[in-house]
Amino acid sequence: MKIPASLAPELARIQREPYYQSIGDEVALFESAHRRRLPVLLKGPTGCGKTRFVEYMAWRLQQPLVTVACHDDLTTADLVGRYLIVGNETVWVDGPLAAAVRAGAICYLDEIVEARKDTTVVIHPLADTRRLLAIDKRG
Repeated sequence: MKIPASLAPELARIQREPYYQSIGDEVALFESAHRRRLPVLLKGPTGCGKTRFVEYMAWRLQQPLVTVACHDDLTTADLVGRYLIVGNETVWVDGPLAAAVRAGAICYLDEIVEARKDTTVVIHPLADTRRLLAIDKRG
């Protein structure tokens, strides 16, 4: 897969171990979910370490990490991708979610509750047993 230059830094593996102090069995639980290809939902107040934990787990599992800051203006095209005119051509450019899926990366949707419902529905078939990211514009 050719990674768009704009996403290449996001798909880079974390080289140095991020500091993370476990407080229970969250590391083993995440590893177990990863082995079983199960999505994980992290819930907690701002500043409690959710992002650092995901960064640590990406490093530990040696997986690329893509982080998307969700907000109420985020569109499905922002997540999945869109056609862009480049020179004299119309080319498809993957969004961060599609790039993460293609690369087998961990995708951290930060503050997903802030995203619009019409945007988050694209995640449902990816997170359930179908494990499918539908890209309607690509057929």
